[in-house]
Amino acid sequence: MTTRGFGLGPLGRRFLVAFILVAVSSVAVLTGAALVGVDRGVQVSQQADRERVVAAAAAAAADAYRQAAGWEQADLGRAFAIGEAASARLAILDANGTTVQSSADNSGNPNSPGMGQGMGQGMGQGSGMGQTVVSTPIISDGSQVGTVRMNFGAMVATQVIDVAWPWIAVAAIVALVMALGASFLVTRLLVRPIQAITEAARSFTAGERKSRATGPGPGELGELAVAFNGMADAVVRSDLDRRNLTADVAHELRTPLAALQAGLEELRDGLVQPTPEGLAGLHDQSLRLGRVVADLAELSAVESAGLSLRLASIDLAQIARDECALREPQLRAAELNVTVKSGEPAFVRADADRLHQAIGNLLANAARYCRPGDTVTVTSAVENGHAVLQVADTGPGIPPDELPHIFDRLWRGRAAEQVTGSGIGLAVVREIVSSHGGTIHAASEPGGGTTITIRLPATGATPG
Repeated sequence: MTTRGFGLGPLGRRFLVAFILVAVSSVAVLTGAALVGVDRGVQVSQQADRERVVAAAAAAAADAYRQAAGWEQADLGRAFAIGEAASARLAILDANGTTVQSSADNSGNPNSPGMGQGMGQGMGQGSGMGQTVVSTPIISDGSQVGTVRMNFGAMVATQVIDVAWPWIAVAAIVALVMALGASFLVTRLLVRPIQAITEAARSFTAGERKSRATGPGPGELGELAVAFNGMADAVVRSDLDRRNLTADVAHELRTPLAALQAGLEELRDGLVQPTPEGLAGLHDQSLRLGRVVADLAELSAVESAGLSLRLASIDLAQIARDECALREPQLRAAELNVTVKSGEPAFVRADADRLHQAIGNLLANAARYCRPGDTVTVTSAVENGHAVLQVADTGPGIPPDELPHIFDRLWRGRAAEQVTGSGIGLAVVREIVSSHGGTIHAASEPGGGTTITIRLPATGATPG
């Protein structure tokens, strides 16, 4: 079965090939390292054993030398027995390097084959033709009286490797199979979330707006799926807002246009005579139409205001006091009681004109919806590094089901028929506050008034 049959896809196949190459390379390196390690370990261990045998033979030869007071009458049988037990050929040389006795040539020929001719005095090792010669000095009464040389033949590391190789090969095969299995599982684990997100993106692009990435996925892939789903939800909301905006704009424009069209057709067909009252009504409809268009243009300008803000360090409390003074005639005409509470200066880095516009819209909204005799309180303060502005009224409040929508474009709620307006004002305020890096929040209870809170980052500096 091919990797396509497993549903890995092109990326999955690349992952799997990469994992397989890494696994094969790792197993090959570890197998080679195991063989070299076995060979070196056997050689070191064997060499240590041989040196101990040579040292024992040297000790036996030294005892024989002391007992005979020289090499002529020395009984070296014990030393040669040690060499024979180790399957090695033994040669004993005197202090001048002349062979005293040799297991290879008892006649004392110093050129016996395989004895490592030319070895220096002291502990040493030589090899030739696959043989290993180990030598050590013979010490008697603190003086070197000779040398023991042993020829052990070839080391048996090759035999050990021959025994170890099948086990190493089996271990390598098992490790390789496990690595390949793990590679496949990891590849599937990585590829499946990517495939799910890809399929969801294709379906979403094709118009299936309910398509979402399923499955948590590991680590960052899970975060990618969550981010994709969040993006899809945002796109759906944006599409819904766009459709609602189009419908709301059409509704807002339809009424004045229909009234204008009907009135002008009556005048054109001579069904009515032009009178000041009739012309004033048509003029009012044109003004309503102009207000809707102007509000839409204002919202569009505010939404792109982030690119053209004239920022400066300004006192939010002073802006609130000035705007309340400017709106006093409108608020007085609505028979509202206005109270301004401002303590210490609340400096922010902002566009003064845009903040005037935002506060003015909040006050105008209060004048539009509050009842005669209600109170509007404007409060400014500095809290936890933020400049806070609150506009609270004692008006009729906002129903809980409408409260989450009051900052939406063209939202007017159930009071739309009794109150004039296009539903743009609070949407403009939200855009202005957001463009300054702040937040806006509304709290209300039916019959208990409404409080709108604006928070902007405070600068803590006076304007320069």
